[in-house]
Amino acid sequence: MRPPPLAPSFCAIGLLALAFAACAATERRFPLRAPLAEDTDLRPVNVPCRRAPTAKDARHVSCAPEEYVSPLMWDGADQMVFRPLSEALAIDHHGEAVNANSLDEVPDSAWFTNRLGTRPMALDQLRLGACSPSSLLHPESAADGSWVIDKGKSNGSSPGFRVNIGGKAKYMFKSDSGGQPERPSAASIIGAAAYHAVGFYSSCEQIVYFKPSLLKLMPGLRTQANFSTPKNFDQKALDDLLKDTPWRGELVRMQASAWLPGTLIGPFQYTGTRSDDPNDVIAHDDRRELRGGRLLAAWLDHFDAREQNTMDTWISDRSDAPEGSPGHVVHYYLDTSDCLGSEWAWDAISRRLGYSYVVDWGDTAADFVTLGIRTRPWDRVRRQPGREIFGYFNVKDFVADEWKNEYPNAAFSRMTERDGAWMARILARFTPEMVVTLAEMGQFTDPSNTSYLASVLEGRLQKILERYLTGLSPIGDVHVEGSDQVCGVDLAEARRVREPSAFAYAAYEARPAHGTPLPVSRREGGVVCVTVPHVASDGGAPDDAPERYLGVAIADGVARGPLVAYLYDLGPGRGYRLAGLERP
Repeated sequence: MRPPPLAPSFCAIGLLALAFAACAATERRFPLRAPLAEDTDLRPVNVPCRRAPTAKDARHVSCAPEEYVSPLMWDGADQMVFRPLSEALAIDHHGEAVNANSLDEVPDSAWFTNRLGTRPMALDQLRLGACSPSSLLHPESAADGSWVIDKGKSNGSSPGFRVNIGGKAKYMFKSDSGGQPERPSAASIIGAAAYHAVGFYSSCEQIVYFKPSLLKLMPGLRTQANFSTPKNFDQKALDDLLKDTPWRGELVRMQASAWLPGTLIGPFQYTGTRSDDPNDVIAHDDRRELRGGRLLAAWLDHFDAREQNTMDTWISDRSDAPEGSPGHVVHYYLDTSDCLGSEWAWDAISRRLGYSYVVDWGDTAADFVTLGIRTRPWDRVRRQPGREIFGYFNVKDFVADEWKNEYPNAAFSRMTERDGAWMARILARFTPEMVVTLAEMGQFTDPSNTSYLASVLEGRLQKILERYLTGLSPIGDVHVEGSDQVCGVDLAEARRVREPSAFAYAAYEARPAHGTPLPVSRREGGVVCVTVPHVASDGGAPDDAPERYLGVAIADGVARGPLVAYLYDLGPGRGYRLAGLERP
């Protein structure tokens, strides 16, 4: 038996009245059809083939899009200097994201797959991340010399090498070198699992403890880190690398990244489109998932979210030709090892990470005008004694809507309130138990590091939810129950952004009449339902006739804006059909 309807609060009534007045002149009618659930960019397309000679085959032909090479220095200069300058001199033509569907969500695509935002995720699923059971390594049962090092690492700041197992499975092994032992590998596993749970494509990441005798080094290998010259990767180089990474008894700890499927064709850019991919028709900086990704990066402090830490792969439809056509491109997020408090060699920069760009014209101008008198976050940030491996990663100094990555990218810079609210509704599904599980995946030798990290992640998440679930309506999972009820889950209440008593629900007809109150009932877990009287009969007018169209607004007394659900009344026999949602 449902509880009796709640009396609407005075504030909720006033809020709805203002919302109706603001939206009345611009009200639009959603068509009677199912929302777009899957983008067409997952469908195979044909691209022209070309000669692509390799060292082994001078007559090699490839039908995959050409590899894009992203120069580190150029991307930094472009994002920090040239793009801001060009945009300052141009008319900004960017508005809201263009790939949200009629339910204010993002459809599945080659960029994003709805996971946590649409269904609960078991803790075991969260732990797997993008891995499958068959891709997990089992060093305890591997024979000595069976992990063949066949390639040195050719870029990045973390030392490492590629391991080939049985001629089929390939993994990039990375070291936990430096002054923050265990943090880089923990950040890689935790970050990849979080990105995967949210819905992004990420690599399979795992922490591996193994005997060095499992490794077999191929001769003649070379390695190269960022901003350095190529070097020989021989037995001495391997021994030096292993000495500089954490050990647990006789076992060395490393991070293993499974090789991505398909043909690697280079990173994706955060602006524009890929001209050689016929499926890529939406400007990347106008995609909601890339814009909203700013909040996920802020939660984990993934300040190194730039195009070099992404990867496009060509998935051919031909099993006999990995570079054959037709096929499609899939877009991946890679390398989250900078998360959870990574530091640079220069403390002055490390303090600014997350608070200011490496080159920040706005902060520079503000310091010039105020003569540097203002106290900045990086002036007061401190490392937690005993938790130095997490650098300056904390809750106290974190401000959700002021977080900045290392240097700007176009999608993050264009995130709107709607994009942020969309991501916050997904992040709200991370329960405290899931947050603890993420921290446990770091496999820290000291269990108190796990507890500390869980508390910081939970605290930062709460700040994000507090900011972005109290502006636009946080009601999600909207659906029709029976023939006359519209129900949803108030994620702000479910995640206890406020105490339950703070939520005072009110619902009204938003169309055709404005202000007619409707009965509201509440259930556990933030579930709210509105009983909607029928306005049309079973027969007569066509299903999509204007007289069957009805808008229902729901306010929760906490968020500044209501949710407006637009429905078609197909009569008492067939009930209502949800056509669209707005969050004014």
